[in-house]
Amino acid sequence: MSAQLLLVDDEPGVREAVKDYLEESGFSVQVASNAVDAWSLLQQNHPDLIISDIMMPQVSGYQFLEQLRNDPRFKALPVVFLTARGMTSDRIRGYQAGVDAYLPKPFDPDELVAMIENLLQRRATTPETSNGNVELEKIAQQIAEIRGMLDQRGAIAQTPPPIRIDLTPREQSVLDLVAQGLMNKEIARRLETSVRNVEKYVSRLFSKTGTNSRTELVRYALEHGLAK
Repeated sequence: MSAQLLLVDDEPGVREAVKDYLEESGFSVQVASNAVDAWSLLQQNHPDLIISDIMMPQVSGYQFLEQLRNDPRFKALPVVFLTARGMTSDRIRGYQAGVDAYLPKPFDPDELVAMIENLLQRRATTPETSNGNVELEKIAQQIAEIRGMLDQRGAIAQTPPPIRIDLTPREQSVLDLVAQGLMNKEIARRLETSVRNVEKYVSRLFSKTGTNSRTELVRYALEHGLAK
């Protein structure tokens, strides 16, 4: 299956030209004219990579990137800034904000394609814990600490507070594996599915439990008897 990209640019001409070229290169492309619409699309479908302009109305590319990096679901999602701003200070600000690559306009579309393919390849071959997201290395330890604290006060052995959350069998399987401290790639291998599907299930679990991170999700699930 071709990689799915999200292109965010407020210039219709640029947006359509880049979309057409990327689709001709074998990618599946969704488009948004601003960061607000892009964020709405992300709640429905998780792309493999985002290409975003910087100078946009309402929410700038920098603000959009900050929003992405503050969300556990998109912390490691590759982002390319495609923009007319080519000053060194702008590029430094982009890298400091967590952008993966920066391509100023005008650009060679073949260079953009090569950049995308390189980032996707690196994401596919790099372990999650070393993909610029050091927090993931601590998650298993945090989960172990949560289990230890709950065991100490006997919370797991007690009858959990009455709670009813309808989980599908696959959501339950993902939740159990998250509670064991497994990362998305490990869960995907265990369940014989894609990492993107695991990300979708984790996102649904966040929504159903009202949590915002894996550690919060595990704590909630263990305290209410939702996970093994």
